[in-house]
Amino acid sequence: MNEPLIHRHWLAHALPKAAPGIATSTVLILGRIWNANGAEHSVGNAALIVVLAAGAATAGAFAAAGRNGDGVLAATAFAASGGLALAGVAGYADGLSLPLLLWSLATAVAYGLAARYWRTDRRAAIAHERHTGERREEHAHVERVEALRAGAQIEVARSGAAYAEQLATALLTRAALPGFDPKALADAGLPELPSANHD
Repeated sequence: MNEPLIHRHWLAHALPKAAPGIATSTVLILGRIWNANGAEHSVGNAALIVVLAAGAATAGAFAAAGRNGDGVLAATAFAASGGLALAGVAGYADGLSLPLLLWSLATAVAYGLAARYWRTDRRAAIAHERHTGERREEHAHVERVEALRAGAQIEVARSGAAYAEQLATALLTRAALPGFDPKALADAGLPELPSANHD
């Protein structure tokens, strides 16, 4: 019943919480690098990023549509569309104020959406731990009852064996006494006890 304790590194706990900020910061940095390498005022590059962002948003809309829509695929597609839009603005904007404003907005939205999934995961983990604890307690109770029952059976067997040993010792001791005559006991009206050498 003892399970091994698993200790996760602090980085394993912190990385999922930092992922939305790291993702939006990476997009902003790459967009600014793209800006420094000539993307600013390039109509061809602007058209490409608009087509890619619109395509990702369309894919997200199709993934979310219908009764059997895939929420994970839709969220991924919409996140890609937003990332491409942020990269486009960061790449084509003259100054840094508009990209930073969009970066802060995108980071806030990403953390808002991620917090919803984190709450759902935490609730599922707590429910699983509670269910596992209840099952463990139930099994522990059954094991305790079975251990008590087995202990009682062992004690009964021990006491039976001790009684048989004491009876055999008494019979041997009685037969070894000088002048012991089982026939005299029977003639006196006393019940005869079985002896080891009696036919």
